[in-house]
Amino acid sequence: MPEILFIVHRAPWPPDRGDRIRSWHMFEALAKLAPVHVAALADNESDAAQAHEKMTPLCKSLAIEVRKISRPLALASAVLRGEPVSNRLFRNAALARYVDALVRQGSITHIVGFSGQMAQYLPAGFDGPVLMDFVDVDSAKFATYAEQDQRQPLNWVHRREARVLGAYEAKVARHVDASLFVSEAEAALFRTRSGLGGDTVHAVENGIDTDRFDPALGFDPVDTDAGPLAIFTGQMDYRPNIDAVCWFAADILPLIRRQHPDARFAIVGRAPTDEVRALAKLPGVLVTGEVPDVRPWLAAAAAVVAPLLLARGVQNKLLEAMAMARPVVASAAAATGIDATRGEHLLVADDAAGMAAAVSSLFNDREAAARMGQAARAQMIARYGWDARLAPLGALLGLSA
Repeated sequence: MPEILFIVHRAPWPPDRGDRIRSWHMFEALAKLAPVHVAALADNESDAAQAHEKMTPLCKSLAIEVRKISRPLALASAVLRGEPVSNRLFRNAALARYVDALVRQGSITHIVGFSGQMAQYLPAGFDGPVLMDFVDVDSAKFATYAEQDQRQPLNWVHRREARVLGAYEAKVARHVDASLFVSEAEAALFRTRSGLGGDTVHAVENGIDTDRFDPALGFDPVDTDAGPLAIFTGQMDYRPNIDAVCWFAADILPLIRRQHPDARFAIVGRAPTDEVRALAKLPGVLVTGEVPDVRPWLAAAAAVVAPLLLARGVQNKLLEAMAMARPVVASAAAATGIDATRGEHLLVADDAAGMAAAVSSLFNDREAAARMGQAARAQMIARYGWDARLAPLGALLGLSA
């Protein structure tokens, strides 16, 4: 009987951030194919406890270890060893022992790794099918960081990580049966960088639960102040999200408020840094921190914005907003990878003036904004159901539900 080992960089529950949303739905898809053993890391004890409570009854076996290494120590160790810092940050001896012992028992027939940092746990000599879901080309992300931060003292860290991690990603991909990426754009980029072809490098896109993200469900009001509300959702200790909201709050919102003096901007997401919290001092800016449910905030928004300067793959925040029939204004980077028509399903702008004009146009014409939101939801229903998006997993593993 087949049994699958799922090795994942963050325990998939709760699915409240982009990586865990994808890994949770992947776990559910794998569980329809065969019993699943899960080996996972967690950022803290609370996350580990939540995941244990939810997932233990659903898994053949479950091991979750909490990451504790600091970034400075990981950097120093990685430089000395000549390896990617990303790998050192996600190295855990106890989890490695669990994986090795489980594979030695002989019941594991298939392995799926999630996020490139977890490739280090793939056992040497395993003779069953192995899939590696890299999700994004992380080495390209660090290359972009290096380009953007050329004057920063630690710029060399990003340049080194881009080079070393890129070589590691290609090495891993040559040794697994298939490498997965969240969009065709990411898959094509990796094929170019690695020299591998479409026979082993595949796009398996993210989806969206359109039954859960449905404006018809009705939500209690979370915002009763006057004035049109633009919102941004995301993990607010993640550098690209921080840069996006700082740009919007400082440069774009003031332009919008020239035409709409009562316009407001809500930053909705867990773990806001001090830099993000300080934005609440600016006129019209609200920083919520973690919220129990993002859907009421989406329902309250006159526009959802994604002014990301750096974005890889498919942005779950946009899929959620569009499924909730919200009009979206995104940067070109954020919109890349989403099957949507500009001007029909969302608006795209890349400079402050263009972003402000696009948001203001939605505030000015609520009927047109509503039509765009409805068109976006229809596109999500037609194109982005999770079952359809993850259907290729069975064929790639040689298993059928």
